[in-house]
Amino acid sequence: MGLHYGFHINRFLTETTGSILGMVGARQTIAIQKQYLKDSKHKIPLLFMTDVIHGYRTIFPSPLGLACSWSPELIEQTAAVAAKEASVSGVHLTFSPMADLVRDCRWGRVVESTGEDPYLNSLYASAFVRGYQGDDVSAPYKIASCVKHFAGYGAAESGKDYNTTDISEYQLRNFYFPAFKAAIDSGCKMVMPGFNALNGIPCTANPWLIQDILREEWKFTDPVITDCTATYELTAHGLCASNKEAAQAAINTGMDIEMVSTTFFEEGENLAAEGKVSMQTIDAAVERILRLKDELGLFENPYKDADPVAEEKIHLCKEHRALAREATAKSVVLLKNEHHVLPLHKNEKIALIGPYADNKNLLDIWKCQGKEEECVTLLEGLRDRIQVFYAEGCALEENPAISYEEVHTVDRDTSCDAACLNSYDAAVSDCDKIILALGEPASWSGEAGSRAHITLPKKQLELLKRLSASGKPVITVIFSGRPLELSEAAAASTALLQAWLPGTEGGNGIADVLTGTSLPEGRLTISFPRTVGQLPLYYNALPTGRPKKSDSITERFSSGYIDELNSPLYPFGYGLTYTTFQYSGIRLSDKVIKEGGTIEAAITLTNTGTFPGTETVQLYLRDLAGAYSRPVKMLKGFQKVFLSPGESRTVDFTISAEMLQYDIPGHGMTLEPGDFQLFIGVDSTTANLAEFTLVKTRES
Repeated sequence: MGLHYGFHINRFLTETTGSILGMVGARQTIAIQKQYLKDSKHKIPLLFMTDVIHGYRTIFPSPLGLACSWSPELIEQTAAVAAKEASVSGVHLTFSPMADLVRDCRWGRVVESTGEDPYLNSLYASAFVRGYQGDDVSAPYKIASCVKHFAGYGAAESGKDYNTTDISEYQLRNFYFPAFKAAIDSGCKMVMPGFNALNGIPCTANPWLIQDILREEWKFTDPVITDCTATYELTAHGLCASNKEAAQAAINTGMDIEMVSTTFFEEGENLAAEGKVSMQTIDAAVERILRLKDELGLFENPYKDADPVAEEKIHLCKEHRALAREATAKSVVLLKNEHHVLPLHKNEKIALIGPYADNKNLLDIWKCQGKEEECVTLLEGLRDRIQVFYAEGCALEENPAISYEEVHTVDRDTSCDAACLNSYDAAVSDCDKIILALGEPASWSGEAGSRAHITLPKKQLELLKRLSASGKPVITVIFSGRPLELSEAAAASTALLQAWLPGTEGGNGIADVLTGTSLPEGRLTISFPRTVGQLPLYYNALPTGRPKKSDSITERFSSGYIDELNSPLYPFGYGLTYTTFQYSGIRLSDKVIKEGGTIEAAITLTNTGTFPGTETVQLYLRDLAGAYSRPVKMLKGFQKVFLSPGESRTVDFTISAEMLQYDIPGHGMTLEPGDFQLFIGVDSTTANLAEFTLVKTRES
């Protein structure tokens, strides 16, 4: 049983508990482990587990922000730092990475995801696992990882957290499963099923998911843990009539550890005596847990890396803060930059206005041991390098917008009186440019943070429109855990920057980009809707029988809306730099690729602007005909290319036959001969294409 923090060492704990959840700090974990081993009959060390999602004490940008770096290497580095800080505090395992694919940004936990693409999500899941665990999970400063939430949790209907999901096996295998499989192939040590019911059966008690896919097909041999109270919730789902039935269903499905709920302890002995749960099943679960503790080295050293002195030296050290600053700069996405208003110039006078201008609320709800008072605000990041006049302008949320009671309510009217709105007049009158820092509070995203209206609070929009009417250039910086509806904000802004929830060094990293100390290179890993009515929205959709010939609302009898465009406001892969790039046409080494073979695709990339910059060159493929309808585009590769002004470079991609296969239910990975399109360009909307044909040379 996994016991949550907030307990006292007693006989119940020593006789029933094998792991502790959420308890951190070297002194605390050492004391608990020591007392537990003293009182425990079998002297099996406790396993300390907690949610280290994007940092432990040094907090990096939220995972969705980190993903926009398009840098698995950076994510691996941040995970390694998180593991180091957590391990010296006595943590043995983190409930990360979250491998859920997300297409609906109403869902609050989109902030924890890495986006809508299975290829990128797979790279990131592997990177998190490598960063946490390294080559040897028992090595100093390494912790075990638990991939979650298997599976389909991110597809909750209507974007409402914990809601049901109904997903075909074809969609699961080709979109939702790959990131989980990548984490497992990279050696993650635990799997957590989702809260959701998948195709009518809750994941916690879904034999097809846990036994057929995870255990039999993928050969996963390590522990599976329920999510928090998920066993109790099997009765609410309507799968079980009692906690005893819930325990039976969960244990027989393959749950090895129960988190917070206590049905295994309360009902397990009776279920075994009645033959409803076999001793073989129980022994297998125990063996998996003991093996994990052994692999962590806990039998040799139950305290592993826990060290109060090391905590003081390692937490928030200079090197970790520097990486957090770099990660923020690389996660920021420049969405608009009219008239080259950015970067800022040193001699300019800047009016910095808005509820996020000097706000330390830069951490999401999974901030672990991060502290808001240790965060760098945007004002703090800017004021030592440029002349800044500051005014709040309006409140982020005058009344607490989220009431954490049994019923959660959201008040989106962040009321502010006229004096508050007009407090910026003096700053604006004497400035050259305005930076306006807006967004949703961090508490409006995360678990149970779903929103039906993903707009900016109306007082913030009112403030933006007033400032836009001043005639001064307005650079709007958006802080949020999700993509918001930004059509109005974009129209009223000269420049627009998506900063996510940037973490401990947020103000410094964003200021680096605004001033040109760091050049913007972030690219979206999730589509930004024009309006909430477009959701779910994603680039790699299947074609329809009546596709749009153009992105127009006037075209009838095709798949689209009569009152809104089909296209997103900002597509997957999108992001600007301070320079411009030109792509040549695509050159193929051959028009035919044979099974087992490869062809080369190349373009010439030229920096046609006046700034150096990094372009993320993206490769997409489309299978034009097959046994199943295939997506209109699928990301299959990318390269980040740095070029000085006027510089050109050839960018090559190798296309293998393996990249053209997909998972057909009942048949596995399948390669089908036929015609393909290949796209290389700036984002998922690129029309720069070439065509080739796959020829099979043998039966597969």
